Amino acid sequence: MGLHEGEIAVDVALVRRLLPSRWADLPLRPAGAGTENTMFRLGDDLVVRLPRTVNRTDALRKEIRWLPRLAVGLTLQIPRLRYVGEPSPDYPAEWAVLDWIDGAEAGPSTVGDWAAFGADLAGFVRELHAIAHDGAALSWYRGGDLAPCDERISRALSECRPLIGDEQVDDLEAIWRAGLALPVSTAGHVWLHGDLKPTNLLVREGRLAAVIDFGAVSVGLPDAEHATIWDLPRAARQAYRTALDLDEVTCTRARAWAVAVAVSGISYYWETFPAFVTECRARVAFILES
Repeated sequence: MGLHEGEIAVDVALVRRLLPSRWADLPLRPAGAGTENTMFRLGDDLVVRLPRTVNRTDALRKEIRWLPRLAVGLTLQIPRLRYVGEPSPDYPAEWAVLDWIDGAEAGPSTVGDWAAFGADLAGFVRELHAIAHDGAALSWYRGGDLAPCDERISRALSECRPLIGDEQVDDLEAIWRAGLALPVSTAGHVWLHGDLKPTNLLVREGRLAAVIDFGAVSVGLPDAEHATIWDLPRAARQAYRTALDLDEVTCTRARAWAVAVAVSGISYYWETFPAFVTECRARVAFILES
């Protein structure tokens, strides 16, 4: 079962037909899929990313446009674009080949020191937010004011009640309402990665080494970016907050954004993407812990 209506069926044979002849001899194998793209490992050093649907190509187009510009301002490794494929009768959307970055997803078995990890992540966010953003589009979600999302998030909260229980949803709704009650942030617009969850944070030798999947990259208010700390244990959250000197108001807004991301994912993907729902429920646990 697919995640979205109109998904494009892809397999190794189709991707092989799409690839330029210079890569014809490289091994090709499935490498998993996210909510936006299906991926295939090409040789040892490359990955092919193909949008799941024609109407979900915007994420990849943003990576194609902005990754080269962002890379020059970032210390941590990020994906490097190698090739852009045009729509064709075989595959009706743009697709791309990028460098494969070795590393393990951030988690209890891979991170050696969560406080150091939180400080490293804060350093990445500080560098990203400092890059000039002339010409980039403002975020429609997770980067603006909370209020325009209230109808959507309130609906997601209601849909979560039979799934995770009234008690948790009551607590999450209170956190969401607390964020809504605050004045709109007066912080300036900055670049946002937009999806700094652990699966997009790669670890080598116990430390944060690379950040991947810039499909949600946009420009907006920084509060939403900080929501990522509720995907991490308390030691990482505290180190991140200290490194960026985040005040309580900013953290209250960020926590509300974390609620928005969690309940949206649970309600939308409950039947179709259990692994993603598990990520969202882990986020809920951390949100309610602090």
